[in-house]
Amino acid sequence: MKFKIISLLVIAISIMPACNKKLDVAPQNTLTPSQIVSADDVKAVLFGGYSTLQNANAFGEKYNTFTELLISDNDITWAGTFSDYDDLANKAQTRESAVIYQVWANSYHTINVANIVLSKLDVITGDEKLVIEGEAKFLRGLTYFTLVNLFAKPYSAGNVQSNPGVPLILQPVSGYDPARDKLPRASVEAVYTQILADLTEAVNKLPEEADNFRATKYAAEAILSRVYLAQANYTGAATAANDVIESNFYSLTSSFDKAFNNSVSSSEDIFAIQQTSQSNSGTTDFGITAFYSGDPIGRGEIQITPAHIAKYEAGDERKDFFYDGSSISGSPGILTSKWRDLYKAIPVVRLAEMYPTRAEANFRKGGAPIGPNTPLEDVNIIRNRAGLSSLGSINSANVIVKERFLELAFEGERFYTVKRLKLTVDGHAYNDPRLILPIPQREIDLGNSLPQNEGY
Repeated sequence: MKFKIISLLVIAISIMPACNKKLDVAPQNTLTPSQIVSADDVKAVLFGGYSTLQNANAFGEKYNTFTELLISDNDITWAGTFSDYDDLANKAQTRESAVIYQVWANSYHTINVANIVLSKLDVITGDEKLVIEGEAKFLRGLTYFTLVNLFAKPYSAGNVQSNPGVPLILQPVSGYDPARDKLPRASVEAVYTQILADLTEAVNKLPEEADNFRATKYAAEAILSRVYLAQANYTGAATAANDVIESNFYSLTSSFDKAFNNSVSSSEDIFAIQQTSQSNSGTTDFGITAFYSGDPIGRGEIQITPAHIAKYEAGDERKDFFYDGSSISGSPGILTSKWRDLYKAIPVVRLAEMYPTRAEANFRKGGAPIGPNTPLEDVNIIRNRAGLSSLGSINSANVIVKERFLELAFEGERFYTVKRLKLTVDGHAYNDPRLILPIPQREIDLGNSLPQNEGY
């Protein structure tokens, strides 16, 4: 496909000097595919993929802010002046949106980095080869899961074999070959099949422990649990979440507030994006802190409503994790403390998510629970950490979903739960075209075989 985003190798490598310092190798800014000849070259490219995940157009901001704005349901208000974000908040986004194109472009950038790495595995030897392969497939699987949920109808809408997903590109792209690159949108089912294949292989090839910013077996399993939930595969979701919980590699922080604004991953971060003052999303470009944190640290333009605060019980420590502030234009409001500080690790998936996942999956599937805990016990673990008393019983999965929403509020996860449970938000059904992003018009204008989403 002739993605402008991925004429790519030069772009992909341009972000890697800082990563190369970790490897103590020379900068690779001028590499071409034929020049990737050593294990260090491949690792430099791989670390570039982690950098694109950190980018403001991915987990550094837009994967979060876009999903939260689309399904706000009177939990947040947009107090800013950027028209594209205002459109998202009002479900009025357009196919010409520059910021939507940036998400599409950066996502395929990450996928291309993974594909380049996978095409160069023959220059790596020993156990490291398996690890590098696992990391590349983790990056690709995680990115495709995000893309297909943003730009296609959810799996829960059915017709997964005919509903268009996103283009599946599994080979490196450098230059444009119409016969090779003018790809159609694969079906939702085909994209999910690839996601499951990538993440399953990542589970089998990644180590249990790794450096702060790198993926592990349990990071892949945690994302797999999200994929299985999206498919209503509750046995798979409970099993994956249970594997992470019972690995004993992670533990809940002693109090809720300690899970955020950390310089490195906390004890409960299964996978997090690392940021420093030299490598970050939020100063030279927009980032998650820029929109959520109040002036003067950020712009303070995503504000929390009193209606959301009212959802917490008295004594819930999560209810106190907000503060009064204002936007850069002086609009006062309530702000979440989750993304208050610059240059901190951004949790992508936390252990605190795995407990409600295991609880909900076990509750919905019925029968003997997978793992040592009942759904009630798992929910109470999260409640107790938040300073709340234990529930005596659970008579509906909605009880678990509520705890999930409160624990993971403003972390971008609620979007996926709304879609999989077919919930209505802001008067829009879960499969409303306005809760799906348009295929960027810039891609369609290139002549690619990309039918536009309904309503655009």
